[in-house]
Amino acid sequence: MKKVKLDIVGLSYSQTQSGAYALVLGEVNGRRRLPIIIGAFEAQAIAIEIEKMTPSRPLTHDLFKSMSETFHINIQEIIIYNLVDGVFYAKLICNDGKNTHEIDARTSDAIALAVRFNAMIYTYEFILASAGIVIEGNDFLFLENMDSIAKEPDAETVPSTTSQQGFGELTVDELQQKLQEAIADEAYEKAARLRDELHKRSSSQ
Repeated sequence: MKKVKLDIVGLSYSQTQSGAYALVLGEVNGRRRLPIIIGAFEAQAIAIEIEKMTPSRPLTHDLFKSMSETFHINIQEIIIYNLVDGVFYAKLICNDGKNTHEIDARTSDAIALAVRFNAMIYTYEFILASAGIVIEGNDFLFLENMDSIAKEPDAETVPSTTSQQGFGELTVDELQQKLQEAIADEAYEKAARLRDELHKRSSSQ
């Protein structure tokens, strides 16, 4: 099964779920984005490492890294390998110098560890095809909220359905227009909800 390499291209406050954050992964050398809703603790853990901040005491992911290094275990890559009912599933690919092991993990925890081990992040083509959002224009980063997220004191899903967000009464043409506007504005949570509504309608026909 073909793997697709991803980078972290965005992390910001969720517009739809209180206390949650939108993590956006981008296809390397591509134009597809994969938005994932994660919890506050995991968002902080990711932001702290990206910002190269050192907490006064080790976070859980830092402790995991220290223990792994002590016992000569390295995380080579993480793979987001499935998407079921809007929930992403991930695993760690680890090596102890002799054997390679796969360990099941929540997607947000896996990514928080990936940034600490400089491990590659992958997903499969079918996941990007079903849950990815295609953007237009040049590649970009929108990490403007990283610093504030890192300084703050469990969701891991695609954004909630559009029918609950006031899009249920729109026509297909209106949905497609709003989808393009959301992508242009880099509003990936909204774009994901619009995409899901369009998929829902096409599958029901």
